[in-house]
Amino acid sequence: MFTSLYHTVLQWSLRKRITVFAVVGFLLLFYFLLPRTLFKAPTSYVIEDADGNLLNATIAADGQWRFPYNDDVPQHFIDCITTYEDKRFYTHAGVDMSAIARAFKTNVTGNKNTQGGSTITMQVMRLSLQHTNRSIFNKAIESLLALRLELSYSKNEIMALYASNASFGSNVVGLDAAAWRYFGRSAQKLSWAEYAMLAVLPNAPALVHPGKNTTVLLAKRNALLDKLCANKKLSVDECNLAKAEALPTKPLPLPQLAPHLLQRFKQENLTCAVTKITTTIQTSLQQEVTQIIERQHPYLQSNGINNMCALVLDVETGNTLAYVGNVYHVNDMNIQSDVDVINAPRSPGSALKPILYAAALSDGVILPNSLVPDVPTQIGGYNPQNFDLNYDGAVPASNALSRSLNIPAVKILQQYKYQRFYEVLQQCGIHTLNNPADFYGLSMILGGCEVKMWELAGVYASLARVLNHQKKYKGIVDEADFHPPQYTQNKRIKKSNTTTLPAIDATSIYYTFAAMQEVMRPGEEGLWQRFTSSQKIAWKTGTSFGFRDAWSIGVTSKYVVAVWAGNTSGEGKAGLIGVQVAAPVMFDIFRQLPAADWFLKPTYNYVFTAVCKQSGFRANIDCNEVDTLLMPPNALRSPLCPYHKIIQLDATGTFQVNESCASPATMQHASWFILPPIMEFYYKQHSASYKVLPPFQPGCNVSNVTKQMDLVYPQSDAKIYVPKEIDGQKGKTIFTATHRNSQAKIFWMMDNEFVGTTQQYHQLALSPATGKHSITLTDETGASITRLFEIIDENK
Repeated sequence: MFTSLYHTVLQWSLRKRITVFAVVGFLLLFYFLLPRTLFKAPTSYVIEDADGNLLNATIAADGQWRFPYNDDVPQHFIDCITTYEDKRFYTHAGVDMSAIARAFKTNVTGNKNTQGGSTITMQVMRLSLQHTNRSIFNKAIESLLALRLELSYSKNEIMALYASNASFGSNVVGLDAAAWRYFGRSAQKLSWAEYAMLAVLPNAPALVHPGKNTTVLLAKRNALLDKLCANKKLSVDECNLAKAEALPTKPLPLPQLAPHLLQRFKQENLTCAVTKITTTIQTSLQQEVTQIIERQHPYLQSNGINNMCALVLDVETGNTLAYVGNVYHVNDMNIQSDVDVINAPRSPGSALKPILYAAALSDGVILPNSLVPDVPTQIGGYNPQNFDLNYDGAVPASNALSRSLNIPAVKILQQYKYQRFYEVLQQCGIHTLNNPADFYGLSMILGGCEVKMWELAGVYASLARVLNHQKKYKGIVDEADFHPPQYTQNKRIKKSNTTTLPAIDATSIYYTFAAMQEVMRPGEEGLWQRFTSSQKIAWKTGTSFGFRDAWSIGVTSKYVVAVWAGNTSGEGKAGLIGVQVAAPVMFDIFRQLPAADWFLKPTYNYVFTAVCKQSGFRANIDCNEVDTLLMPPNALRSPLCPYHKIIQLDATGTFQVNESCASPATMQHASWFILPPIMEFYYKQHSASYKVLPPFQPGCNVSNVTKQMDLVYPQSDAKIYVPKEIDGQKGKTIFTATHRNSQAKIFWMMDNEFVGTTQQYHQLALSPATGKHSITLTDETGASITRLFEIIDENK
């Protein structure tokens, strides 16, 4: 075929060949003449709320307010601009020869440039080529490219290109930017008068715009309104009402409702061509949360606390409903308003405890109310303390969570293993643990790591989502339920970066949230249970070491609310405590949200388990009070009650006996709740119902019985600093012991020298010299305990 065509061309005359090649060359040139990208100017970063209303925008890199391309041009504006600029826009092919002829005639007759003949399509090409000189040559180029543009773009697309790139005076480019700058509304919500004013601006934006030549601008607008009325686009009454509207006097500031979310969007889209998104933010809620934080800020700042942030998530979708990354005072440089704390790693304090509790329940390490030791503890040099510096001896796990007790949390983590918990946090969606698990150790559960509010709130939402879906998925955890929050509409939810989902079941989450519901609320909220209208909220506070971070995070079946307060500089302040500073704000925010029903009790993936009523452990054969309760599926793997044992009493039930001092025939066998001595020492101070073991009958051999004595203070290998008293003398160290026999005598020796005897109340005040020492306790039966400790100098 090509050979035949080649021979045919050879038979043509030279003139014909030149003509054909010229035509083909022109057509090819004409086809490739149009630039691939018409407009390359930078655009403003723009974020809208869930309903398409403007939340925030930044000026473009070249100093222009130029919003990204928008293909949705309001019909009223189209009517105005075509009536004013190009009435045959929808019928011509890019160049309107009638308009050009009319313009030429008018200009020649008037001896000056009084009228132009450019179509909207030609103006799009002029804007694209950035022609400032309206010469005949430039007009010819624009006309040629306009014809080419019409072949590749629809009329609606060309109109959208014009509306997005036309100049509307000053540094305002595009219809969307102009609508917000001049009228404070979106382009879809303008009146006829406002559309008419915007339609006449691109004709001479440098000479006529709001605030400049207002009389001329008003005359042009009203003349256009009259034309629209004559063309039956609006009625006479509508025209008169439109002409009565005043012109704006100056550009308006754009909304600044979510500056930190805009900042986040910019940071996450530095290499992305998209500079405008529709978010999931609800503007009314965003404003309410901002106002709550602004009302609280003066009080905080008077106490040296400069910063606060809040985040509200929808549980079902993970959508962000409110995002207030910090107080926003651009004129106060001391408070670092630009820092988005929602996306900043901070110490979580105790805010990770619910995750540990749920994981330990799921694994069968504990049951919801298993007693956990709460006694002075030292683990490999790590000495955790409860916030109130008190001890309960033993406390139900749920109560330890609701009261945020540190020592029980460390004890649970010690059982669960911090390496495993480290993996669970990563599987849940915490990705700020940049060091190995050994770097954090047991301190991880008390805030010895850093997390982002964004990720932590996402974990709470994921847990609530799993619980909400337990009936839908018949107790099976769906992979899609664990995902991070999102703030962009129609954005595909990212799956977990890990291949393994956290092993946390819905029943364990249910018990976790039930325990969190019992946390004592601050202020007037403390009486919430007395009012039927009060909302059930599972919530947790956190206070980091050194009072640098105060957290409060709450969850219902529909919402997660997280609040943080502190200083972005990291400076700690006395009184910066989660329950005092962050919690009241969190509850204020929850009051702005619709009430949500409490989580449904699990209907799948649970077992009924016999539980010891007194200890909360799985009941052993010696437990005398047993409840059969709905438990997490791995409850059958949990330990049996270690505290109930059968003891032997004499015939009167007054003394303990054994085979060395009583005949089996005379013994009574009784089930007894027995805590280790050091746990018992603190527990009986808080529990009036606790019954200590009866003493042994005189004459009984007790050398092989359960441990009777323990040293409460100091712990093994403790380092003790003894401050000076008011008179300048060195103070004394109070050594404390406990014994099951309330009448027992304990003989004390320090460094193998006798230092005293105690009975009933086993405390001794001593003044050891600086250095290492040993303390030895011996009771009347010969049982003894030895501990090593060190008195450190104040200069060390």
